[in-house]
Amino acid sequence: MFRYFLATLLLVIATTFSTHATDARAPGSETLTLGGGCFWCLEAVFTELKGVTSVESGYAGGHVPNPSYEQVSDGNTGHAEVVQITFDPRVIGRDVVLQAFFTIHDPTTLNRQGNDVGEQYRSVAFYRTPEQKAAIEKAMQEAADSHEWNGKIVTQVEPFKEFYKAENYHQDYFKLHGEQPYCQLVIAPKVAKFRKRFHDLLK
Repeated sequence: MFRYFLATLLLVIATTFSTHATDARAPGSETLTLGGGCFWCLEAVFTELKGVTSVESGYAGGHVPNPSYEQVSDGNTGHAEVVQITFDPRVIGRDVVLQAFFTIHDPTTLNRQGNDVGEQYRSVAFYRTPEQKAAIEKAMQEAADSHEWNGKIVTQVEPFKEFYKAENYHQDYFKLHGEQPYCQLVIAPKVAKFRKRFHDLLK
């Protein structure tokens, strides 16, 4: 699988390691942790959204502490590839962040996004508060009602527990490696769709 080979090659070159990330936030900000396939794809989109102050690729939802990319890719950790998005709700609401999430990935495919297959690529949204949980469920219903996707929404809604930041070479991946085949074939179309749909909300 090209993406795994590419990431493994970058790991050999890189000298950085996975870091456990705390949920530190600026006063007044809000954080959502979302998984919808390859975290490179989600990160590329959310970094362009007005009001978003931070996007980190990482792992969440599993039982293995401080997992490596190789461990998560093996599919035995229970973790999903996710992005942790911090945003200013005075600039952009969580409903818009969630609308973007359900626009750029297919929430109807179980443990899969395109050719990326496995539990680590599942559609999942982690909530920190009852308000976030309600907002996620509302966004799911709106996505179902829109009929943009064929099939039943299978996004998992889970309480947030831990987020583990991915290795440094995964951060800002599309920005740094946009010419790579995976970026051009998989990520670029998602970014183009997002830019068209949310053009008035871009930075």
